[in-house]
Amino acid sequence: MQARLVLEDGTVFTGKSFGSQAESIGEVVFNTSITGYQEVLSDPSYCGQIVTMTYPLIGNYGISRDDFEAVRPFVHGFIVREHEPYPSNWKAEYSLDNLLKEFNIPGIYDIDTRMLTRKLRYHGVMKGMITTSSLPVPELLDRLRATVLPTDQVARVSTKQIFTAPGDGERIVLIDFGSKHGILRHLVRRGCDVVVVPHNTTAEQIRRLRPDGILLSNGPGDPKDVPYAIETVRQLLGEFPLLGICFGHQIFALACGAETVKMKFGHRGGNHPVKDLRSGRCYITSQNHGYTVVEESVQGTDLEITHINNNDKSVEGLRHKILPAFSVQYHPEAAPGPYDSGYLFDEFLEMIRKVKAERPRPPRQIAMMAARKGDAQHAQK
Repeated sequence: MQARLVLEDGTVFTGKSFGSQAESIGEVVFNTSITGYQEVLSDPSYCGQIVTMTYPLIGNYGISRDDFEAVRPFVHGFIVREHEPYPSNWKAEYSLDNLLKEFNIPGIYDIDTRMLTRKLRYHGVMKGMITTSSLPVPELLDRLRATVLPTDQVARVSTKQIFTAPGDGERIVLIDFGSKHGILRHLVRRGCDVVVVPHNTTAEQIRRLRPDGILLSNGPGDPKDVPYAIETVRQLLGEFPLLGICFGHQIFALACGAETVKMKFGHRGGNHPVKDLRSGRCYITSQNHGYTVVEESVQGTDLEITHINNNDKSVEGLRHKILPAFSVQYHPEAAPGPYDSGYLFDEFLEMIRKVKAERPRPPRQIAMMAARKGDAQHAQK
């Protein structure tokens, strides 16, 4: 069946439909990853967006249960050059086409994704519509331009209730703004006792959980759309060690007085070079964000820039000069080929242990330890 992609500037791409035949409107963006289309589809940070894959062949290795980053996809549409309906992979359980149909996501293929990507890079991301309707383009454009894109993406993708991944190590409260499963896997692998809480959990509710550290997850949309989360982080800074990832990095920056701004076309892909200013080392990172911290706004705050993007020199990492808190704009839990960014989770845990060792213990805890020590000495006698 024929399908059309209509952009708000009036450009129309005509191709073929796959997945659901539903009509969908969203922000059209592009991702430059060569592999990982299932992780892209299931990353909650893409909620409300129509994703273009720049790599030409998509669907060739199918869909596997083990490769989801969330319980379901959150994209509003999928655009590819060539769709492969018959995957070849021993892990494949079903096809990309079946996945899109299951979750009512429309796809379009056999269009010039190179031309579309160049347009988005030149003009910036814009609203678009995937449709199999035969309505005239002017009518479709009127409907598209009249549609206001939602700003409640975080509420859509965040967990609705607290749940835990028990462990014997440090207790980490993971504030879920749209967290990928990869973050949880890295913490569990390190033995952490992880408590995942909704995006609107208050500072007082988090204090009652007695965390050793707090992790601010990735998520979709504009960080300024969740002012309550910024205030929560502001209240908790200094009380607990903190790590922010992607959207969480932006929340951390705003809580410390810096500013964020929407980028022209964002960073989405698995090959973004990031320089660590402390060591001079360059890392190849996975990224997915449409907003960035304004470099000039960091001046005058208690933050320092620790990482920059080697392509456009945008801010990729921050550290608080006084308090135990840092953040990165990219995804250290992802593995775009290399695994080297995982060290940031180890740095986070080392920071937690250092803070615990330096802080004086509460009087009651000291008394209990002394009592246990006395009992042990008495038993030895």
